[in-house]
Amino acid sequence: MSPAGTTRAKKAPAPQKTARTAAKKTTTMKKTKSARGPTTRVPAAGPDTAHRMDLLEDMLRIRRFEERCVELYSAAKIRGFVHLYIGEEAVAVGVNEALTPEDAVVSTYREHGHALARGITAEAVMAEMYGRTTGCSGGRGGSMHLFDASRRFYGGNAIVAGGLPLAAGLALADHMRGQTHVTCCFFGDGAFAEGEFHETANLAALWKLPLLLICENNLYAMGTALERHEAQTDLAMRATSYGMVAWAVDGMDVEAVERAARQAVEGIRAGTGPHFLELRTYRFRAHSMYDPDRYREKGEIEQWKSRDPISLLTDRMRENSELSDEDVARIEQRITAEVDHAVEAAEQAPEEPVEHLLHHVTSSSARAVG
Repeated sequence: MSPAGTTRAKKAPAPQKTARTAAKKTTTMKKTKSARGPTTRVPAAGPDTAHRMDLLEDMLRIRRFEERCVELYSAAKIRGFVHLYIGEEAVAVGVNEALTPEDAVVSTYREHGHALARGITAEAVMAEMYGRTTGCSGGRGGSMHLFDASRRFYGGNAIVAGGLPLAAGLALADHMRGQTHVTCCFFGDGAFAEGEFHETANLAALWKLPLLLICENNLYAMGTALERHEAQTDLAMRATSYGMVAWAVDGMDVEAVERAARQAVEGIRAGTGPHFLELRTYRFRAHSMYDPDRYREKGEIEQWKSRDPISLLTDRMRENSELSDEDVARIEQRITAEVDHAVEAAEQAPEEPVEHLLHHVTSSSARAVG
Protein backbone atom coordinates (compact mmCIF):
# COMPACT_ATOMS: atom_id res chain seq x y z
CA MET A 1 0.00 0.00 0.00
CA SER A 2 1.53 3.28 -1.06
CA PRO A 3 0.57 6.86 -0.28
CA ALA A 4 -2.04 7.96 -2.77
CA GLY A 5 -4.96 10.29 -2.96
CA THR A 6 -6.77 12.47 -5.39
CA THR A 7 -9.00 15.48 -5.08
CA ARG A 8 -11.47 17.08 -7.40
CA ALA A 9 -12.27 19.92 -5.03
CA LYS A 10 -12.42 23.42 -6.41
CA LYS A 11 -10.48 26.36 -5.05
CA ALA A 12 -11.82 27.29 -1.63
CA PRO A 13 -13.41 30.65 -0.92
CA ALA A 14 -11.73 33.05 1.47
CA PRO A 15 -11.66 31.68 5.05
CA GLN A 16 -14.78 32.58 7.02
CA LYS A 17 -15.69 32.23 10.68
CA THR A 18 -15.02 28.67 11.77
CA ALA A 19 -15.43 26.68 14.96
CA ARG A 20 -11.79 27.27 15.72
CA THR A 21 -11.03 30.66 14.21
CA ALA A 22 -8.00 32.25 15.84
CA ALA A 23 -7.01 35.89 15.67
CA LYS A 24 -5.06 36.42 12.50
CA LYS A 25 -1.89 38.41 12.93
CA THR A 26 0.00 39.97 10.07
CA THR A 27 3.63 40.89 10.23
CA THR A 28 5.69 43.40 8.34
CA MET A 29 8.59 42.60 6.08
CA LYS A 30 11.45 41.45 8.28
CA LYS A 31 14.83 39.83 8.21
CA THR A 32 15.33 36.42 9.78
CA LYS A 33 18.38 34.29 10.18
CA SER A 34 17.70 30.67 9.33
CA ALA A 35 19.70 27.66 10.41
CA ARG A 36 19.05 26.35 6.91
CA GLY A 37 21.13 29.04 5.23
CA PRO A 38 22.09 32.71 5.17
CA THR A 39 19.87 35.56 6.26
CA THR A 40 16.63 35.44 4.25
CA ARG A 41 13.90 37.92 3.49
CA VAL A 42 10.43 36.88 4.65
CA PRO A 43 7.57 38.79 3.01
CA ALA A 44 4.71 40.33 4.94
CA ALA A 45 2.11 37.72 5.86
CA GLY A 46 -1.07 38.07 3.83
CA PRO A 47 -4.41 36.41 4.58
CA ASP A 48 -3.41 33.15 2.89
CA THR A 49 -0.10 32.99 4.75
CA ALA A 50 -1.74 33.76 8.09
CA HIS A 51 -4.33 31.07 7.42
CA ARG A 52 -1.66 28.50 6.60
CA MET A 53 0.11 29.46 9.82
CA ASP A 54 -3.09 28.64 11.71
CA LEU A 55 -3.40 25.30 9.92
CA LEU A 56 0.19 24.46 10.82
CA GLU A 57 -0.26 25.43 14.46
CA ASP A 58 -3.45 23.39 14.76
CA MET A 59 -1.78 20.28 13.32
CA LEU A 60 1.28 20.72 15.54
CA ARG A 61 -0.96 21.11 18.59
CA ILE A 62 -2.56 17.74 17.88
CA ARG A 63 0.80 16.08 17.18
CA ARG A 64 2.47 17.36 20.35
CA PHE A 65 -0.59 16.57 22.46
CA GLU A 66 -0.63 13.00 21.20
CA GLU A 67 3.10 12.59 21.73
CA ARG A 68 2.64 13.71 25.32
CA CYS A 69 -0.14 11.16 25.71
CA VAL A 70 2.33 8.45 24.71
CA GLU A 71 4.69 9.58 27.48
CA LEU A 72 1.92 9.79 30.07
CA TYR A 73 0.48 6.42 29.11
CA SER A 74 3.92 4.82 29.35
CA ALA A 75 4.30 6.37 32.81
CA ALA A 76 0.88 4.96 33.84
CA LYS A 77 -0.49 8.47 34.37
CA ILE A 78 -3.37 7.77 31.99
CA ARG A 79 -4.88 4.33 31.49
CA GLY A 80 -7.50 2.52 29.44
CA PHE A 81 -7.70 2.39 25.67
CA VAL A 82 -5.88 5.20 23.88
CA HIS A 83 -6.05 5.58 20.09
CA LEU A 84 -3.59 8.14 18.74
CA TYR A 85 -4.21 10.48 15.81
CA ILE A 86 -0.57 10.93 14.80
CA GLY A 87 -0.34 11.10 11.01
CA GLU A 88 -3.99 12.00 10.39
CA GLU A 89 -3.89 15.61 11.63
CA ALA A 90 -4.67 17.11 8.22
CA VAL A 91 -8.11 15.50 8.23
CA ALA A 92 -9.37 16.94 11.52
CA VAL A 93 -7.89 20.37 10.93
CA GLY A 94 -8.90 20.70 7.28
CA VAL A 95 -12.47 19.54 7.80
CA ASN A 96 -13.08 21.71 10.86
CA GLU A 97 -12.02 24.76 8.89
CA ALA A 98 -15.13 24.32 6.77
CA LEU A 99 -17.50 24.12 9.74
CA THR A 100 -19.09 26.87 11.82
CA PRO A 101 -19.77 26.85 15.58
CA GLU A 102 -23.43 26.10 14.81
CA ASP A 103 -22.57 22.88 12.96
CA ALA A 104 -22.41 19.56 14.80
CA VAL A 105 -19.59 17.01 14.95
CA VAL A 106 -19.81 13.31 15.78
CA SER A 107 -16.55 11.44 16.17
CA THR A 108 -14.93 8.05 16.78
CA TYR A 109 -12.77 6.57 19.50
CA ARG A 110 -9.73 8.14 17.77
CA GLU A 111 -11.05 11.62 18.48
CA HIS A 112 -8.40 13.63 20.36
CA GLY A 113 -7.50 15.43 17.14
CA HIS A 114 -11.14 16.08 16.26
CA ALA A 115 -11.81 17.58 19.70
CA LEU A 116 -8.76 19.84 19.65
CA ALA A 117 -9.48 20.99 16.10
CA ARG A 118 -13.06 21.74 17.12
CA GLY A 119 -11.72 24.13 19.76
CA ILE A 120 -12.00 22.08 22.93
CA THR A 121 -9.00 23.12 25.00
CA ALA A 122 -6.01 20.89 25.57
CA GLU A 123 -6.61 21.37 29.28
CA ALA A 124 -10.15 19.99 29.09
CA VAL A 125 -9.11 17.05 26.92
CA MET A 126 -6.09 16.17 29.07
CA ALA A 127 -8.14 16.33 32.27
CA GLU A 128 -10.57 13.90 30.68
CA MET A 129 -7.68 11.59 29.86
CA TYR A 130 -6.77 11.69 33.55
CA GLY A 131 -10.37 11.01 34.59
CA ARG A 132 -10.66 14.30 36.47
CA THR A 133 -13.81 16.33 37.08
CA THR A 134 -12.47 19.26 35.04
CA GLY A 135 -12.42 17.09 31.91
CA CYS A 136 -14.73 17.89 29.02
CA SER A 137 -16.87 14.87 30.00
CA GLY A 138 -16.47 15.37 33.72
CA GLY A 139 -13.84 12.65 33.90
CA ARG A 140 -16.36 9.93 33.06
CA GLY A 141 -15.59 9.46 29.38
CA GLY A 142 -11.84 9.14 29.12
CA SER A 143 -9.98 8.92 25.83
CA MET A 144 -12.81 7.44 23.76
CA HIS A 145 -15.72 9.59 24.96
CA LEU A 146 -14.79 13.26 24.70
CA PHE A 147 -17.90 15.46 24.64
CA ASP A 148 -18.71 19.17 24.67
CA ALA A 149 -22.31 20.17 23.93
CA SER A 150 -21.39 23.87 24.05
CA ARG A 151 -19.33 23.32 20.90
CA ARG A 152 -21.82 20.85 19.41
CA PHE A 153 -19.15 18.17 19.68
CA TYR A 154 -21.29 15.13 20.37
CA GLY A 155 -18.66 12.76 21.40
CA GLY A 156 -16.36 10.01 20.47
CA ASN A 157 -17.89 6.56 20.25
CA ALA A 158 -16.23 3.30 21.25
CA ILE A 159 -18.40 1.29 18.85
CA VAL A 160 -17.23 1.08 15.24
CA ALA A 161 -19.82 3.01 13.15
CA GLY A 162 -21.76 3.76 16.32
CA GLY A 163 -21.75 7.51 15.70
CA LEU A 164 -23.32 7.32 12.24
CA PRO A 165 -26.99 6.85 13.29
CA LEU A 166 -26.53 9.57 15.94
CA ALA A 167 -25.21 11.94 13.29
CA ALA A 168 -28.19 11.17 11.06
CA GLY A 169 -30.50 12.00 13.96
CA LEU A 170 -28.79 15.33 14.61
CA ALA A 171 -28.96 16.20 10.92
CA LEU A 172 -32.62 15.21 10.78
CA ALA A 173 -33.41 17.42 13.77
CA ASP A 174 -31.75 20.46 12.18
CA HIS A 175 -33.47 19.66 8.87
CA MET A 176 -36.91 19.46 10.50
CA ARG A 177 -36.31 22.80 12.22
CA GLY A 178 -35.51 24.39 8.88
CA GLN A 179 -31.95 25.23 9.97
CA THR A 180 -28.99 25.30 7.64
CA HIS A 181 -26.60 23.63 10.06
CA VAL A 182 -24.41 20.76 8.88
CA THR A 183 -23.67 17.64 10.90
CA CYS A 184 -20.21 16.22 10.25
CA CYS A 185 -19.57 12.58 11.10
CA PHE A 186 -16.07 11.11 11.18
CA PHE A 187 -15.60 7.36 10.83
CA GLY A 188 -12.98 4.93 9.59
CA ASP A 189 -12.81 2.57 6.63
CA GLY A 190 -13.73 -0.30 8.95
CA ALA A 191 -17.10 1.35 9.63
CA PHE A 192 -17.90 1.17 5.92
CA ALA A 193 -18.50 -2.57 6.33
CA GLU A 194 -21.03 -2.06 9.12
CA GLY A 195 -24.77 -1.99 8.64
CA GLU A 196 -25.01 1.35 10.45
CA PHE A 197 -23.15 3.05 7.62
CA HIS A 198 -25.42 1.72 4.91
CA GLU A 199 -28.60 2.44 6.86
CA THR A 200 -27.40 5.98 7.57
CA ALA A 201 -26.28 6.61 3.99
CA ASN A 202 -29.58 5.38 2.59
CA LEU A 203 -31.81 7.45 4.87
CA ALA A 204 -29.59 10.54 4.60
CA ALA A 205 -29.80 10.41 0.80
CA LEU A 206 -33.51 9.58 0.82
CA TRP A 207 -34.36 12.51 3.09
CA LYS A 208 -31.61 14.82 1.75
CA LEU A 209 -30.20 15.35 5.21
CA PRO A 210 -27.51 18.01 5.81
CA LEU A 211 -24.89 15.38 6.63
CA LEU A 212 -21.19 15.44 5.83
CA LEU A 213 -19.77 11.90 5.93
CA ILE A 214 -16.01 11.92 6.49
CA CYS A 215 -14.42 8.52 5.95
CA GLU A 216 -10.88 8.53 7.34
CA ASN A 217 -9.48 5.74 5.21
CA ASN A 218 -6.18 4.87 6.89
CA LEU A 219 -6.14 1.49 5.12
CA TYR A 220 -6.62 -0.64 8.25
CA ALA A 221 -9.67 -1.64 10.26
CA MET A 222 -7.75 -2.26 13.46
CA GLY A 223 -5.28 -4.85 12.11
CA THR A 224 -7.15 -5.85 8.96
CA ALA A 225 -5.97 -4.30 5.68
CA LEU A 226 -8.59 -2.66 3.50
CA GLU A 227 -8.25 -5.16 0.64
CA ARG A 228 -8.82 -8.00 3.10
CA HIS A 229 -12.23 -6.77 4.22
CA GLU A 230 -13.57 -4.89 1.18
CA ALA A 231 -14.02 -6.46 -2.26
CA GLN A 232 -14.15 -2.97 -3.81
CA THR A 233 -11.66 -0.63 -2.15
CA ASP A 234 -12.81 2.57 -3.87
CA LEU A 235 -15.07 3.66 -1.04
CA ALA A 236 -16.06 6.99 -2.58
CA MET A 237 -17.29 5.24 -5.69
CA ARG A 238 -19.36 2.86 -3.60
CA ALA A 239 -20.89 5.76 -1.66
CA THR A 240 -22.24 7.21 -4.91
CA SER A 241 -24.49 4.15 -5.19
CA TYR A 242 -26.72 5.86 -2.62
CA GLY A 243 -27.17 8.83 -4.92
CA MET A 244 -24.97 11.15 -2.88
CA VAL A 245 -22.06 13.28 -4.07
CA ALA A 246 -18.79 11.59 -3.15
CA TRP A 247 -15.12 11.80 -4.04
CA ALA A 248 -11.68 10.85 -2.74
CA VAL A 249 -9.19 13.38 -1.37
CA ASP A 250 -5.51 13.34 -0.42
CA GLY A 251 -5.96 13.20 3.34
CA MET A 252 -2.31 14.05 3.99
CA ASP A 253 -2.65 17.52 2.44
CA VAL A 254 -4.47 19.83 4.84
CA GLU A 255 -5.19 22.44 2.17
CA ALA A 256 -6.66 19.84 -0.16
CA VAL A 257 -8.81 18.57 2.70
CA GLU A 258 -10.04 22.06 3.51
CA ARG A 259 -10.90 22.80 -0.13
CA ALA A 260 -12.85 19.57 -0.45
CA ALA A 261 -14.65 20.05 2.85
CA ARG A 262 -15.64 23.61 1.95
CA GLN A 263 -16.98 22.46 -1.40
CA ALA A 264 -18.95 19.66 0.25
CA VAL A 265 -20.37 21.91 2.98
CA GLU A 266 -21.37 24.49 0.39
CA GLY A 267 -23.31 21.81 -1.50
CA ILE A 268 -24.99 20.54 1.66
CA ARG A 269 -26.09 24.02 2.73
CA ALA A 270 -27.51 24.52 -0.77
CA GLY A 271 -29.91 21.64 -0.05
CA THR A 272 -28.38 18.97 -2.28
CA GLY A 273 -28.29 16.38 0.48
CA PRO A 274 -25.44 14.46 2.10
CA HIS A 275 -21.89 14.47 0.77
CA PHE A 276 -19.25 11.79 1.29
CA LEU A 277 -15.50 12.44 1.37
CA GLU A 278 -13.04 9.55 1.40
CA LEU A 279 -9.93 11.06 2.96
CA ARG A 280 -7.00 8.79 2.18
CA THR A 281 -4.71 9.07 5.15
CA TYR A 282 -2.50 6.94 7.38
CA ARG A 283 -1.84 6.54 11.09
CA PHE A 284 1.84 6.42 11.97
CA ARG A 285 1.24 4.68 15.29
CA ALA A 286 -0.43 1.35 16.04
CA HIS A 287 -4.20 1.02 16.27
CA SER A 288 -4.04 1.62 20.01
CA MET A 289 -1.43 1.70 22.76
CA TYR A 290 -2.18 -1.99 23.35
CA ASP A 291 -1.53 -2.94 19.73
CA PRO A 292 1.88 -4.57 18.92
CA ASP A 293 1.41 -3.44 15.27
CA ARG A 294 2.71 -6.64 13.63
CA TYR A 295 0.44 -6.51 10.59
CA ARG A 296 2.28 -3.71 8.74
CA GLU A 297 5.73 -3.62 7.21
CA LYS A 298 8.07 -0.97 8.56
CA GLY A 299 8.84 0.07 5.02
CA GLU A 300 5.19 0.88 4.42
CA ILE A 301 5.04 3.06 7.51
CA GLU A 302 8.21 4.93 6.52
CA GLN A 303 6.87 5.45 3.00
CA TRP A 304 3.77 7.13 4.38
CA LYS A 305 5.84 9.17 6.84
CA SER A 306 7.54 10.73 3.83
CA ARG A 307 4.16 12.41 3.25
CA ASP A 308 3.75 13.62 6.83
CA PRO A 309 0.98 16.25 6.66
CA ILE A 310 2.93 18.66 8.85
CA SER A 311 6.06 18.36 6.72
CA LEU A 312 4.05 18.75 3.51
CA LEU A 313 2.66 22.08 4.69
CA THR A 314 5.89 23.42 6.19
CA ASP A 315 7.85 22.53 3.04
CA ARG A 316 5.27 24.28 0.88
CA MET A 317 5.38 27.38 3.07
CA ARG A 318 9.17 27.46 3.09
CA GLU A 319 9.23 27.20 -0.69
CA ASN A 320 6.91 30.21 -0.81
CA SER A 321 9.05 32.13 1.73
CA GLU A 322 6.12 32.13 4.14
CA LEU A 323 7.77 30.31 7.04
CA SER A 324 11.06 30.74 8.86
CA ASP A 325 12.78 28.67 11.52
CA GLU A 326 11.91 31.40 14.01
CA ASP A 327 8.22 31.09 13.13
CA VAL A 328 8.31 27.36 13.79
CA ALA A 329 10.17 27.87 17.07
CA ARG A 330 7.56 30.37 18.29
CA ILE A 331 4.70 28.02 17.41
CA GLU A 332 6.41 25.09 19.11
CA GLN A 333 7.06 27.21 22.20
CA ARG A 334 3.41 28.21 22.49
CA ILE A 335 2.20 24.64 22.05
CA THR A 336 4.71 23.24 24.53
CA ALA A 337 3.55 25.73 27.14
CA GLU A 338 -0.09 24.89 26.37
CA VAL A 339 0.41 21.13 26.72
CA ASP A 340 2.60 21.53 29.82
CA HIS A 341 -0.14 23.59 31.43
CA ALA A 342 -2.76 21.02 30.45
CA VAL A 343 -0.80 18.22 32.13
CA GLU A 344 -0.12 20.28 35.25
CA ALA A 345 -3.77 21.29 35.54
CA ALA A 346 -4.95 17.70 35.04
CA GLU A 347 -2.66 16.36 37.74
CA GLN A 348 -3.90 18.97 40.20
CA ALA A 349 -7.59 18.60 39.32
CA PRO A 350 -9.85 16.64 41.69
CA GLU A 351 -11.21 13.19 41.07
CA GLU A 352 -14.95 12.67 41.32
CA PRO A 353 -15.97 11.60 44.83
CA VAL A 354 -17.51 8.18 45.28
CA GLU A 355 -20.69 9.84 46.56
CA HIS A 356 -21.30 11.13 43.01
CA LEU A 357 -21.19 7.67 41.48
CA LEU A 358 -24.87 7.67 40.53
CA HIS A 359 -24.96 11.25 39.26
CA HIS A 360 -26.10 11.37 35.61
CA VAL A 361 -27.11 7.71 35.98
CA THR A 362 -30.24 7.88 38.12
CA SER A 363 -32.56 10.80 38.86
CA SER A 364 -32.13 12.87 42.01
CA SER A 365 -35.47 11.56 43.32
CA ALA A 366 -34.34 7.96 42.85
CA ARG A 367 -31.13 8.66 44.72
CA ALA A 368 -33.11 10.26 47.55
CA VAL A 369 -35.31 7.18 47.88
CA GLY A 370 -32.28 4.92 47.84
